[in-house]
Amino acid sequence: MIKDILEEVIDELVSKGILWHEADAQFEKLFIIRVLAEQKGNLSRSATVMGLHRNTLAKKVRLYSVDTRKYRKSS
Repeated sequence: MIKDILEEVIDELVSKGILWHEADAQFEKLFIIRVLAEQKGNLSRSATVMGLHRNTLAKKVRLYSVDTRKYRKSS
């Protein structure tokens, strides 16, 4: 199922002339944001969910200027 969805997205990106680095960066940023939102901005838990080291995720968060505070929710 995911393969079919990705093939459709890839077909659209290629037909619109989107470059690899643009698609890759956008996918990575959106994936990070989604996991951070799900984990309420917690970097350590998000890194675990993504299978990354916390420091690696922190570097990517800085690279993409993602504000983790935006995803923290008070209980």
